[in-house]
Amino acid sequence: MKIIIKILLAVLFFLCLLGMPYGFFQLVRFIALIGFAVLAYLAHNEENNVETIVCIVLAVLFQPLVKIALGREIWNIIDAIVGVILIVSIFIPSKNNKKE
Repeated sequence: MKIIIKILLAVLFFLCLLGMPYGFFQLVRFIALIGFAVLAYLAHNEENNVETIVCIVLAVLFQPLVKIALGREIWNIIDAIVGVILIVSIFIPSKNNKKE
């Protein structure tokens, strides 16, 4: 489930780089809030504190209730960076999958 959420969020963030209508960005913020909250919960269950904190910070950053005005260019950079990190994180094994 984590992989599906990460891919979905990454695709949405990459779509934000295109000339989408404002309503799309609102939808992405809402989906990102839910997606990162679920990822934080799953990471917490795996006792992965770093991933939990990162997901909580990203959920707060993308939440649609109190908008953080950073400008279109900065949001595009953030969307691209977060999208790439989500894709890369799929291929990095979690600490529970590592052999001791």
